[in-house]
Amino acid sequence: MRIGFIGLGKLGLDCAEVMAEKYTVHGYDIYPRTSELVKVCETPKEMIDNSDWIFIAVQTPHAEGYDGSVPSSHMEPRDFGHDAVKDAINMVNEHATEAKKIVLISTVLPGTTRREFYSMLDSKHQFLYNPYLIAMGSVKWDFANPEMVMIGTETGDPAEMSDLVELYRPLMQNNPRYVTGTWDECEAIKIFYNTFISAKVGLANMIQDFAMKIGNINVDVVTDALAQSNMRIMGPKYMTAGMGDAGACHPRDNIALRWLADKYDIGYDMFDTIMGAREVQAKNLAQFLVDNSNGKPIVIHGKAYKPDVEYCIGSYSTLIGFYVEEMGRSVVYLDPLADNPVNVVESIDEPSIILMAHNRFITYGYTGNVQDDAFYCDIPAGSVIVDPWRRLPKDMKDVEVIHYGNTRQQ
Repeated sequence: MRIGFIGLGKLGLDCAEVMAEKYTVHGYDIYPRTSELVKVCETPKEMIDNSDWIFIAVQTPHAEGYDGSVPSSHMEPRDFGHDAVKDAINMVNEHATEAKKIVLISTVLPGTTRREFYSMLDSKHQFLYNPYLIAMGSVKWDFANPEMVMIGTETGDPAEMSDLVELYRPLMQNNPRYVTGTWDECEAIKIFYNTFISAKVGLANMIQDFAMKIGNINVDVVTDALAQSNMRIMGPKYMTAGMGDAGACHPRDNIALRWLADKYDIGYDMFDTIMGAREVQAKNLAQFLVDNSNGKPIVIHGKAYKPDVEYCIGSYSTLIGFYVEEMGRSVVYLDPLADNPVNVVESIDEPSIILMAHNRFITYGYTGNVQDDAFYCDIPAGSVIVDPWRRLPKDMKDVEVIHYGNTRQQ
């Protein structure tokens, strides 16, 4: 099969390279890209002429300030931006002389494909909506080991999706289930999958806040009990209290669903509550750092939204840092990869209070690719480490470790 990609960014290029292990793949991006596996074309016409399938892997961004890395719940709800998707569809219309199978993988709100995109596309093409369940830092693994593959068409007829199912079968390592439906159903599956994760993280951290207020509670005792209740709660993932929900997808999905709830006059706004809780939880953690600093500098260990990636978009660390600074204290970050270098340092020269924001085991343990967590620099004697994951040993030499969320008397 001849595969084409419009968009070779942080998602599209990795996915295209996995496909290139089995198929001939051409790609095009408005920015210069290089790949040893994918033929990067200089023009969209070259890519389209050499492709039967065209995957649209472009951004659907929010406006500045809507990614969740600073408080946003007070802002006017708004939909994602669709300009890049529309530009990609126009490329296909302009250059495709034969019928193509067009597959959109970008996240959009329910109803968007039917309302915004399908009427734009020349009727000779087939349009499928096929969003991925992929996270930065483990894109290739996630692509080949998805929990499910969602494929949507105008009517939801499974027969229209059989070719795409067969395209994926040689690429998948875990024999995933295939979920078929209308465009709207698959849009809903993807975005509510993300917001279910947001809700679980917020609920786990709510229990953590109760632990801190009431005392004599180890939050892990509570969340471990709930995580094993798989009859109704459904599974243990995201049931470790710690840093809040972060990244390029989940915070903005809740923000966008506020807009959708208002548009259809649902009558309530659960998503405002979720994002408001996320911000209050971050403020509570910032207040804990300030209250327990005793004049020490405040350091956040990890500025990117997760370890092993450089992206600070949607970072919970910078949200906590925002509140620390709002309380009149300065904050610095330790992170060797952060793409936002503001206030990032390479080392600490004096005893500090340090928030252990990054934890590889919690973040990537499910992939099986687990490396030992390591500090990004030497920790000065006399420092206090606040560990919201409760993974560091409390008997570390010359350093006090506080397991945030565990107030049980030992």
